[in-house]
Amino acid sequence: MGHREDLLEGAKRCLLEKGFARTTARDIVKESGTNLASIGYHYGSKDALLAQAYLALVEQASDAFDGGGGVGLGGEPGSLERFRAVFSNIVATMSRPGSMWGLGMEIMTMGDKLPDVRDQLARAQREGGRGMVALMTSVPETDVPDETADSLGAFYMTLITGLIAQWNFDPTSAPDAEQLTEGLRQVLEGVGELR
Repeated sequence: MGHREDLLEGAKRCLLEKGFARTTARDIVKESGTNLASIGYHYGSKDALLAQAYLALVEQASDAFDGGGGVGLGGEPGSLERFRAVFSNIVATMSRPGSMWGLGMEIMTMGDKLPDVRDQLARAQREGGRGMVALMTSVPETDVPDETADSLGAFYMTLITGLIAQWNFDPTSAPDAEQLTEGLRQVLEGVGELR
């Protein structure tokens, strides 16, 4: 592994241990076995490196959304069963010890203080939505149109962001996949009908 990869791995470990705001460049250097100049050379800034490290952690977590290569997915593409299966896997990543989803909340609250990081992560949101559409429909990500990523994908990302907030606030009352699926079923049947 070269310095670039060492820095990324060190930054990921620092994020999980200390969070975004408390991680210093010196922490990353110590954890990665590199030097301070490497951060600027390879990533431009400590914040840019931490943003990349966060995205890499999200990518690792999202690999579990499909249950490991699609093995854990149930139901037909686009079905409530598929929705339940994917969200069951998402909730499982949030409930694991050492979950990195709390970092997302920290970064969201720092957005206006880190506009470059915010912009980088906002672009990644769209691609995350595209990936969710692909999971739910079994359409390859490359075939998901921008319009769908910006509507259906944004819908899924909004659900995930809300779920992250609830799991961070109070995991004992956060909804599970069954509750989310039942809520979606009710929405599909008719928003105006109370049961």
